[in-house]
Amino acid sequence: WQGGAQTSPQKMASSAMKSVLLLAMLLCTLAVAAASTAEASHILVKDEAKITELKEKITTAADTLATFKELAAEHSTCPSGKNGGSLGEFSPGQMVKEFNEVVFTTGKVGQVEGPVKTQFGYHLILITRRGDEKM
Repeated sequence: WQGGAQTSPQKMASSAMKSVLLLAMLLCTLAVAAASTAEASHILVKDEAKITELKEKITTAADTLATFKELAAEHSTCPSGKNGGSLGEFSPGQMVKEFNEVVFTTGKVGQVEGPVKTQFGYHLILITRRGDEKM
């Protein structure tokens, strides 16, 4: 055949296979993200300077988790403070947008995230589990 570009069957098959693999990867990623649950603790205060001070104490402590729980009980304005800031298990979309974004997208398990500003004040967030990944 002359006058036009020819595409070999091998190139067509390779291109189709790449498209199928990309689609499969995307669908798997979406399925994992949609089905995921997490567990996190937080400290909530109204003052940005206070939350920054608390984060410094936590990140320089020998035992991050114990210090986080202690400071949550002492300073958090959320009722969860009585339980060391623990919010238990929750799914995407159950928390306010800014909080949800950190827990399910940008935050790292085991790392103190924040300050995160929401309509309620300033949060420090400690993701203790997301999906199968645990602290």
